[in-house]
Amino acid sequence: MFYFKTIISRIMGIEEVQRQSIVSLIWQIVNTAIGFLGTMYFAHAVGASVLGAYFLFVTYLGIFSMLSDGGLGGAAIKRISEGEEQDAYFSAFFLLRFLLIITVVCGLLVFREYFVDLDNAGLFIWIIVALLVSQFSGVVSTGIAGCGKMGISATGTFIYRLLRTLVQIVAVFLGFGAAGLASGYVIPLLVVAVFELRFFNLHFMRFTWVHLKSLGTFSFWLFLTSTGALLYSSSDTVMIGYYMDNADVGVYRVVIQFTTIAAFTTVALRQTLWPKVSRWGKTGEKELIEEALSRAFSYSLILAVPVFAGGVLLGDRLLYFFYGAEFASGYLPLVILLTVQVVNVFQFLFTMNLSALDRQKDAFKVTAVAASANIMINLLLIPIMGIMGAAIATLVTMILNAILARHVLSKLITVRMDYNSLLNILKATAVMSLFVGSYRMIVPLSSVWVTLVPVIVGGIMYSVLILKFDWKMCNELKGIVTKVGIPWPEWL
Repeated sequence: MFYFKTIISRIMGIEEVQRQSIVSLIWQIVNTAIGFLGTMYFAHAVGASVLGAYFLFVTYLGIFSMLSDGGLGGAAIKRISEGEEQDAYFSAFFLLRFLLIITVVCGLLVFREYFVDLDNAGLFIWIIVALLVSQFSGVVSTGIAGCGKMGISATGTFIYRLLRTLVQIVAVFLGFGAAGLASGYVIPLLVVAVFELRFFNLHFMRFTWVHLKSLGTFSFWLFLTSTGALLYSSSDTVMIGYYMDNADVGVYRVVIQFTTIAAFTTVALRQTLWPKVSRWGKTGEKELIEEALSRAFSYSLILAVPVFAGGVLLGDRLLYFFYGAEFASGYLPLVILLTVQVVNVFQFLFTMNLSALDRQKDAFKVTAVAASANIMINLLLIPIMGIMGAAIATLVTMILNAILARHVLSKLITVRMDYNSLLNILKATAVMSLFVGSYRMIVPLSSVWVTLVPVIVGGIMYSVLILKFDWKMCNELKGIVTKVGIPWPEWL
């Protein structure tokens, strides 16, 4: 027990942004692994068609959740993170979100007959339940994030994803199919909310029209931006489901999930930096924002670039062994979507900073243009090229989104990259790729274990090389590791 307390004490001695980023990253890695393992089991157990029905449920739930949130969640996090009248803003948010959820649920019940496919699959009722549960779980998680407790938030996300996967595995094993997957998506929300409630220190209090107006003003543009982003991320799934069948949806969404391994560093940094950038923007500390963005580029690309290279070289065999033969057809979309994840590093961080700096109107304009282009290109390409067309549409519009967002953000702060770090990442990736490519040419990839050898060895090789090449990154990591009390190898 004493040793455990010593470790915790050392971890708390690490600089706050670094500490919270590390906690978020660790949980993001674990969450990704859990999600991958669960999807692999579901792919083999129920196939692409049932998975496709479940992915459509998740997509529609995302749309209705956005309508029931109305951008208020992000607005509440923004206002609470600024540290002024936190309880009043929280109370106003609770009431507004409750009214929106009831409105959306009533609307769904009135128009239930238009959701025949969801209803026949037993999924419509789970959308209603999920929306009602989110009034409790969403409010708690918003308060936690607004108060800057990102370690608790990341831990809660880990618990949710672990429980979700476990419940879904049991439900699928018992033969509940798509409905079992949907129930496993919803039930853990309550458990996580109870966990986060232990660390929740906001209270209900009287609020005024000023608080409602402040949330409403900010949430309006945030809602429009989020709606654009949601259309951007879900229009392809909806259109594939319309023009093709559930099996194609299943393959496409599995490929997208597979590529997210390249993005979890970016996601972890966003979760940590958003409240910090919000606070720095409020206090006028522009230099801290610029330095944080520059380092975020480097730490995001340090994973996205080698994952892209590895996916190009081994992606077809990994899809075949991990998910099954029917998913191997997603290799070419996989290559394109891995490219999307590299571009997404910039787009994600640019738009995150615009949002945190209270420039929702500008963020909306950028997202609206990209989302509109995405829908039009999807309409043009999906009927002709299927999931390949959806992947191309995503890449083209992601590049457009990144370019526009950078243009707007550069007017607020100086956007710069550490080109030395980028060069080191490219050099380490090139050496790793040479090894992996040579291995594949020499060794037939006839089993999953043979295929995993270049993945593991290549990953170790890349990690060592990047630390050797990039002394700044190596020293930062060394400082963190030694503070925790872990010995640092002398040869690095």
